[in-house]
Amino acid sequence: MQSGNVPDSQHRAATRLVAVVVTYNRLAQLKATLARLLETAPKDLQAVIVFDNASNDGTAEWLGSLSDPRLTIERSETNLGGAGGFAGGMALARDRFDPDWMVVMDDDARPEPGALAAFHARDLSQWDALAAAVYFPDGRICEMNRPSRNPFSNGRAFWRTLLQGRDGFHITPEAYNSDHALKIDVTSFVGFFISRKGLALAGLPDPGLFLYGDDGLYTLELSNKGGRVAFAPDVRFEHACQTFANSQRGRFHPLWKVYYYHRNLLLLYRMAAGWMFLPVLLVIVPKWLLKARFHQGERLVFLSLIGRALRDGLLRRTDIAHQTVLAWAGKR
Repeated sequence: MQSGNVPDSQHRAATRLVAVVVTYNRLAQLKATLARLLETAPKDLQAVIVFDNASNDGTAEWLGSLSDPRLTIERSETNLGGAGGFAGGMALARDRFDPDWMVVMDDDARPEPGALAAFHARDLSQWDALAAAVYFPDGRICEMNRPSRNPFSNGRAFWRTLLQGRDGFHITPEAYNSDHALKIDVTSFVGFFISRKGLALAGLPDPGLFLYGDDGLYTLELSNKGGRVAFAPDVRFEHACQTFANSQRGRFHPLWKVYYYHRNLLLLYRMAAGWMFLPVLLVIVPKWLLKARFHQGERLVFLSLIGRALRDGLLRRTDIAHQTVLAWAGKR
């Protein structure tokens, strides 16, 4: 009988990996990401699916000019948001390729050279999903992609969060230099690897979330259902994002994002906090309302969107059409 440590060569031979990339109007970034993926050896990456969210910047035409046999392109006639794109892309990967694992990313994120080989070199039998270590192109840790534990999972985690804030429940910078995988509960969809078993546990992301928090809700639900999720510091991704969602501290632009951000965050708090959700709600809602001060000239619309987000978050409604949200924000 073999030991639990299966040789690397057997992991590599047995594991079929498919990448899913969601894109919307960032052709230059998409070109860089596809170049990085398609230069990966076929033994490390079986196929690449690009889900084009109705881009109108020449993306469709450029994708149509490509002929790599590993590339599959799915174009939506409307913009389904990041959540809809990941749901559609992951469903296509599952149904067409039935891979052992899939890895998902935005169009401005890509594995560093050797990252997928490092993934295959791991003993994947211990985990149902893995989160990559995500860095900015200049080598700094990408804060928006720093994985975490559920701060409400136990008393120690809760008090550490109260004392240290974000650092109390996110993995530490020192963890990025470790040789060992670290158990986590929540991560982003940048360099997120999920196995066939993990997908069976969690299903597909909720496309109705549209934007913001879809990855946090998905990975936390996977963890809550018994999925074993780990941070893998040696699997490195680069995220060339231009901004880090400063909107949660200041002004939202465009204004319709107010609705999705706060509704989805409310859903995430509810899932994470359990019986503590009500006291959490009493703390966060006044803070959200105070953000109106950053929206001079749009405060009534801002507060209206917050009210709708609170209503639909409490009712767990994710079936609101995007055109309806745009209308609420005064867009046509």
